[in-house]
Amino acid sequence: MSGRVPSRSSRARRLLRGPRPEAIPALVGRAAALVGVLDIAAGVFPRFRHSRMHALAEVLPGSFGPFAAALSLSAGVLLLLLAHGLRRRKRRAWRAAVALLPAGAAAQFAYRHSLIGVLIAVALLVPLLRHRGQFAALPDPRSRWRALANFVLMSAGSLALGLVIVNVHPDRTVGDPSLADRLTHVLYGLFGFEGPVDYQGSTSWTVAFSLGALGWITAATTAYLAFRPEHPAARLTEQDEEQLRALLARHGRRDSLGHFALRRDKAVVFSPSGKAAVTYRVVSGVMLASGDPIGDVEAWPGAIERFMDEAKAHSWTPAVMGCSETGGEVWTRETGLDALELGDEAVVDVADFSLAGRAMRNVRQMVKRIERAGYETRVRRVRDLGEAELERIRLAAEDWRGTDTERGFSMALGRIGDPTDGDCLIATAHKQDDEPGEFGDLKAILHFVPWGEDGVSLDLMRRDRAADPGMNELLIVAALQAAPRLGIARVSLNFAMFRSALARGEKIGAGPVLRAWRGLLVFLSRWFQIESLYKFNAKFQPRWEPRFVVYRASADLPRIGFAAMQAEGFVTLALPLPRFLRRRRSAARRPCAHAMAEHDVRAA
Repeated sequence: MSGRVPSRSSRARRLLRGPRPEAIPALVGRAAALVGVLDIAAGVFPRFRHSRMHALAEVLPGSFGPFAAALSLSAGVLLLLLAHGLRRRKRRAWRAAVALLPAGAAAQFAYRHSLIGVLIAVALLVPLLRHRGQFAALPDPRSRWRALANFVLMSAGSLALGLVIVNVHPDRTVGDPSLADRLTHVLYGLFGFEGPVDYQGSTSWTVAFSLGALGWITAATTAYLAFRPEHPAARLTEQDEEQLRALLARHGRRDSLGHFALRRDKAVVFSPSGKAAVTYRVVSGVMLASGDPIGDVEAWPGAIERFMDEAKAHSWTPAVMGCSETGGEVWTRETGLDALELGDEAVVDVADFSLAGRAMRNVRQMVKRIERAGYETRVRRVRDLGEAELERIRLAAEDWRGTDTERGFSMALGRIGDPTDGDCLIATAHKQDDEPGEFGDLKAILHFVPWGEDGVSLDLMRRDRAADPGMNELLIVAALQAAPRLGIARVSLNFAMFRSALARGEKIGAGPVLRAWRGLLVFLSRWFQIESLYKFNAKFQPRWEPRFVVYRASADLPRIGFAAMQAEGFVTLALPLPRFLRRRRSAARRPCAHAMAEHDVRAA
């Protein structure tokens, strides 16, 4: 019977065989982290070296004199830094660990003549060397920001650990130095100078060597990250973009997110036949694809296989954000990954849209009120706009952005008015004021990307903060009413995360679990537009198309979620340019509103 319980002998055989080969990197990484912590403890805490843990401490790299304490501390910190790379099967981390362990064992044998330490180091080296084929992952895309982040984090960690080193010798401290003196001693020691705190005997040398080792590791790792060979994040080449546009011309009608594959901060893998492709970006070790594969559905498996091979080669965590139900079925069938409903996309069929009826009463009243206030709308293709007006729209969209960074990944193109995007749609709201603003009469912008030949998908919404409320509703209605003359039959609006949970949780008869889940989503909506986007989309009576996230294991979901928030711009780890400098730089390249208006008049 297939469901029978394994016998005791079969379980014993599995135990004798040991862990699965794919689990070796994780076990080695954990072992390296444990040895690193013990190395640090042995090098920092004097009582640790004379406690009942002394027998375990003896097998760690380095002797326990001043120099060996620093060597033990250095080995521990470096092993901790390498542990994550070993868990991710990185080849460079494996090489560093293979070099570090024998060096520490040789130093221990030279200073303490201990064969046990050598044997323990060899025992840790055995799985590294025996399973070296498991550590073959290529480097991640990276930038020079990693060096700065390393310097900040290592400096903070070295300062904290340095204060521990200075304070763990109370019996040998001369006098009663203040906290400021101890902090000064740490700062001096990190740079290799003697500080104001004195110790009896050889403790001064032990503290000095340990602090100097921390400063050296901080400097060495920062220099390595700053000057190592560059592996920049991949970008779409002109050839890649041309090939993707050809696939979208033939198959772009199938997925409303297809055009967003043309973001130029994405990379792409094509199927062997070239008839399908998957675009992605790597964020914090997560290989994020968005939407469905581009191209012929029958060729999707080939592109998906290439995607998974690339993830395996770099030891990236594969994930897909916002794929359709068909896309989710293909991904799960071809890869064995799991899928989870993420939310719903709001799609309005132009033929069925009307402002008449009780359901559209609020939208109808808001649009009428804004039109009476003197606003007018224009809906045009990008190719029909002049360069001067396009430049004004670009500058206004940048200036009206509410955050320092551009948000969006899975449903954002990241540019406006590019010559290659002539089929994109721009809806603008205008109002003549007594005193023209910085961008003339321009008050709000909506940008749509093509969805096949007869559809568009909403890209961004921007408006002047001084404009009347309801600009977005006004422009969406204007776009829907102009759609027939532009040959548009379908309009995709915003994506509403967890829409079904919000909708079901507010109905009569919803259970306590569903109500609690909806309450949490409403609470999170204070920071993320979850409930507000759902209610905004629902105003236009759309049909809801479910979207899914595809992932490898439930344990990966927090990491995937954090990477997705980084990609969408909700979390940024880079240091932005100060706002006053950014505004000054933007103003330097921005023509004044009167000059733009004069240019428009001349062009007309």
